[in-house]
Amino acid sequence: MTEIVFTKAYFSTSAPSIRECPPEVGYEVAFAGRSNAGKSSAINALTNQKLARTSKTPGRTQLINFFNLSDTQRLVDLPGYGYAKVSREQKEKWQRDLSEYLQKRQCLKGLVLLMDIRHPLQEFDTTMLDWAKRGHMPVHILLTKADKLSRSQSMNSLFAVKKELKQLGLDKSTSIQCFSALKYAGLDDLKAKLQTWLAPESISPEPEQEAQ
Repeated sequence: MTEIVFTKAYFSTSAPSIRECPPEVGYEVAFAGRSNAGKSSAINALTNQKLARTSKTPGRTQLINFFNLSDTQRLVDLPGYGYAKVSREQKEKWQRDLSEYLQKRQCLKGLVLLMDIRHPLQEFDTTMLDWAKRGHMPVHILLTKADKLSRSQSMNSLFAVKKELKQLGLDKSTSIQCFSALKYAGLDDLKAKLQTWLAPESISPEPEQEAQ
């Protein structure tokens, strides 16, 4: 099994829309979330470097940013949602770009959707889940900032989100975990999920059971 070395990630390019994205070669996984969900912090914890820019100003990421892990594997930082000082027209344009990217980008193998564990499943989150469902895109939810809650509170939030996903009919294509970029909690689980998406050929098949 060839294990991905996430610390080797490096910035490749930025694109204002899907039409300016790099050629569709290999596999990529996108990260999305509200501007205060800790998306950049999660990417930086994953790669153990200040790869994605963090800012106290919502909406700092306004482009689709690509980070290469190899010639055929990429992490993609999508624009954060919750832009404080942009026009409605600009917001609508970004929403169209995100929807088009999730539904038409053929080399996109999965979406990591980040939500503050204290405020999960906001309007933007359910919109992203709906777009992913339409594009038959698997989603892995990170309930971020889990260090802000006790373990029992985190588990309660996790189970509540799972229940709501089931009610929305989104549980089959969605996996979920608690995560803390500050404490690096849940990092191994995230890496394992990304491994299955970015290097599917490296995952050993389940052994066949012998007939009884």
